[in-house]
Amino acid sequence: MTQRVSSATFLAIDVSPVSIVRTETGLSKSFIDQILRRPLTAPLSLPRLDNAVIKLNFRPAAVAAAALAAILALSGCGGSSSATSSPAENPYGLIEPGTIRVASLGDSKPYTFTDAQGNFTGFDVELFKDVAHRAGVDKVVFTGQDFSGLLSAVANGQFDVGVAAIGITDKRKETVDFSSGYLAGYLTVITTKNSGIKDVDGLNGKRLGVVQGTLQEAYAVRNFTSASLVRFPDNNTAIAAVNSGSVDAHFLDYEAAKAYQEQYGLISAADIPSFDAPAGFAIAKDKPAFKEALDKGLAAAMEDGTWKKLYQKWFPGSPMPEQYLPKAEQTATPTPAPTASK
Repeated sequence: MTQRVSSATFLAIDVSPVSIVRTETGLSKSFIDQILRRPLTAPLSLPRLDNAVIKLNFRPAAVAAAALAAILALSGCGGSSSATSSPAENPYGLIEPGTIRVASLGDSKPYTFTDAQGNFTGFDVELFKDVAHRAGVDKVVFTGQDFSGLLSAVANGQFDVGVAAIGITDKRKETVDFSSGYLAGYLTVITTKNSGIKDVDGLNGKRLGVVQGTLQEAYAVRNFTSASLVRFPDNNTAIAAVNSGSVDAHFLDYEAAKAYQEQYGLISAADIPSFDAPAGFAIAKDKPAFKEALDKGLAAAMEDGTWKKLYQKWFPGSPMPEQYLPKAEQTATPTPAPTASK
């Protein structure tokens, strides 16, 4: 095989692994394949080089390491394929054409959580999969993140979208774009039966847990100035602190609070309206086609009753926010239901 390379410089010393000091151009996939597939003791056909200095003194054990290092260096360390695929192949600018990579939460029941088998499920998960299908993408991969870093992970291209009942705010719009809203509701202060906290005034001088980066944290900073805020990476950790007495109460969304009340015998000290920041899917900026596809999918899911069906499944007994129902079922003044976003 003869692979022509205009210029390249390699330095390989008799150690393992071999260090590739500098490369100025890439080798072809076929050449890399030849390196990887050839037995370690077999002679290697090197590329033809015009202005290249190659010093090779490999031990057999170092060849595989050198090949792997070459691949990483020459391919930009596994960069996104969205930059190299054509608009026709990848109209939504996804990291991997045909796959939507989702940043989510594994402990935010009933919105997004992992079941006993480790699979993501919940209202937001099922709704997003339905919307993605309507957009023509059926391969959806969910990965759990701490909420505090979720939006930045979407913004910097680690994920295509964030799905976790994420409240749409002007501040967050500085980092990411959002789909249309699909959920709105209440926030809840949850505590133990013997904490003495009966309402928000009872938080004065108390230690109140919040999940870092959430709407609840922002609300508490503005409104619970007499409480000492304790920040946690997720709800499970915060509830464990409530149960152990490390904090006096935790501030979270209404539906998640209901689940913890049932599981641990906790009580709600206050339900606070939060209708001005509906939840939406977080999208990296400058992906208008992707946003448009998600918005269309959401609208269709609401109009044909899919959203309603999922809401009844995941929020049984909760009042239903009429603004997300089929138009024929909406009244003139819809009332948000007691669900909330982060």
